[in-house]
Amino acid sequence: MSSNLLVGAALALTTSLAASGLSPAAAPQDEVDCGFRITVVHVLAELSGDTSPEAEKLRQDLIDIGADQPGFVPDECYSGGASTGDSGSGSDTGSGSRSGNDSGSGTGSGPGNGGGSGSGNDSGGGAGTGAGSGAGGSGSKCTTTAADKLGWGSPKVEDDFEGTEVSGDWNMYDGPGHAGNGVRTPDAISVTDGILTITGSENGDAGGMAWSANSQQFGRWEGCAQSPPGAADLHTLFLLWPTAEDWPEGGEVDFMEISDPSRQEVGGFLHYGADNSQTEGTTQVDATEWNAFAVEWTPEKVTYLVNGEPWFEDTDPSHNPPGPMHLTIQLDNFGGDLAGGAEMHVDWVRQYDAEGGETSGGVGAGADVSAGQDGVDAGADVSTGGSGESGSDSSSSESGASGGGQDGRSQNSGGDDGGGSDE
Repeated sequence: MSSNLLVGAALALTTSLAASGLSPAAAPQDEVDCGFRITVVHVLAELSGDTSPEAEKLRQDLIDIGADQPGFVPDECYSGGASTGDSGSGSDTGSGSRSGNDSGSGTGSGPGNGGGSGSGNDSGGGAGTGAGSGAGGSGSKCTTTAADKLGWGSPKVEDDFEGTEVSGDWNMYDGPGHAGNGVRTPDAISVTDGILTITGSENGDAGGMAWSANSQQFGRWEGCAQSPPGAADLHTLFLLWPTAEDWPEGGEVDFMEISDPSRQEVGGFLHYGADNSQTEGTTQVDATEWNAFAVEWTPEKVTYLVNGEPWFEDTDPSHNPPGPMHLTIQLDNFGGDLAGGAEMHVDWVRQYDAEGGETSGGVGAGADVSAGQDGVDAGADVSTGGSGESGSDSSSSESGASGGGQDGRSQNSGGDDGGGSDE
């Protein structure tokens, strides 16, 4: 579809959304708008299983502009620099080491600011925002990490959110909100003093962003985040989304989803298969404190960790995502109680290869587990407090197909309730 046709279709979508009573999407302004295209593809996935008249109308509007067609999100949206970038130009894809403000050195990619130390050659004009060797580092809000405990080494790519803008390696969502609830807007995202903040407002505005330029099959991802108490239906998330945009077949790896308004419980979901089956678990964590949330994805299993301690594990290889994925950070509007709004703060995110260091150990037995088949285990007493101090009980289970999910949560929350949180 040409850019003019896409703009026209988006404007028509805006009109039809307004007529349906849902908040309208923001139309792309010129040429290819990756944030808009990625957003509407995700919303189409989130609508799976919702048969309400509003959802059917929105679904048809999205299909009419081609959101269900291969190639609707062009390859250029996954190459970096496709959206508004940070200060500093170019995309660093080299292995140059730099320490940023933290101790140690590590490989960094992505434009931005930051003092560099160590050796290596970086391609692109950005100075990089790498922060250490994957360890918490002296400037990190999270002092205990999975990368430290398991020796994952230097990150393949990282973002410390220096400067005042989001790096060009990210595509910020710009369009309908989760499953058509409110609007996803770049205006909900800000970077100040080395911290990324995504805000969800009482009026329904929220935000999310995809690390589209950094896609791989198998590996480890970790992010240092804090979620102050907030509205029950504004969920904060870290997840992996299929780069092929082929949800549900492409899977979805939600390794941190927080819906508890007190932010004392963290959920995790692993979506797989054409029917959007999923395994899920919860752990008690004081997410109002800074915590390092991580996922390790190998050909044999998928494990979720917090402050270096595993709390969810699925060891059935048939549940593995079939292709490359990328990280997304989302604050999703689930359309219910938005009173008081919500915020999500992120100090840094890091991505590692699957090789090197230790793999996460099995999650110990001890919690009640309701599992539909072998290969799903849950940990009992793992240390998952704000600084790895307080104990937590973890549990996991498996459910059949639920409603739709999406970058950010496809109808998860509790299994077959159709109320997931993907974007």
